[in-house]
Amino acid sequence: MSIKVSLAQIKPYLGNIDKNKELIISYIEKAIEEGSDLVVFPELALTGYSVKDMVPSVAGVPQEFYELSKKISILFGGVEESEKYYFYNTAFYLEDGKLLHKHRKVYLPTYGMFDEHRYFAEGDRFRAFDTKFGRFGILICEDAWHSSGAYILNQDGADYIFILSNSPARGINNGKKLTITESWENISRFYASQLSSYVVFSQRVGYEDGLSFWGGSEVISPMGEIEAKASYFDEELVSVKMKREKIRRARIISPVLKTEKLDLTIRELERIQQEKFK
Repeated sequence: MSIKVSLAQIKPYLGNIDKNKELIISYIEKAIEEGSDLVVFPELALTGYSVKDMVPSVAGVPQEFYELSKKISILFGGVEESEKYYFYNTAFYLEDGKLLHKHRKVYLPTYGMFDEHRYFAEGDRFRAFDTKFGRFGILICEDAWHSSGAYILNQDGADYIFILSNSPARGINNGKKLTITESWENISRFYASQLSSYVVFSQRVGYEDGLSFWGGSEVISPMGEIEAKASYFDEELVSVKMKREKIRRARIISPVLKTEKLDLTIRELERIQQEKFK
């Protein structure tokens, strides 16, 4: 079995839902034309990143996306409003006309240029979920910098880990590559090879509120190999087939998941928690 996935590396318009909806739909239609099964957009693709006080006015999922998900599965980032009127930085997964799963960003950065906790509530779980293509797990940007998230998704059965990101450009490494780019690429390759899972990294481009976003979306195989790579700083649609056979092969060659001692991990974490808070 294989999944043809399209990475939509777009440049959203800050706070303009109508324009972003048109932009996203145009990429969904391109992915459908390419015969893809799934199209993946970055974090906050529907709203732009620096929404700040606009958060309450940009929440929701356009009805058109539900209709289009009858033709192709759609994973994208936006703002969610809860029944208690809290707002979340959320990834929505639509399949066959329905919202099959949503992930609320757990780790909201509040350092350096970031101040997400001021505008969003925190998510409180990492959960894998079943799709018609297999078992998926989702992380949103900062979530991926905490290795516990990917570990939990993997232990919950996720064979495909999707990372939706809005990572601003910063740092230069020997004048060749941004240090943040190198860090993200190391994270993706580590998770893929260590967890014997596909990692799909979807990142945006463009300039917004003084920030530059560098792109570089990619699909990494369970062996840690690059299967698809978008350009840096340019809008692009990149498509590739993810083959389940490669997951099988990686787990036969390196069967670390089979020997993972989950009970030991839980026991030791409980001990650490008790010692920290006694």
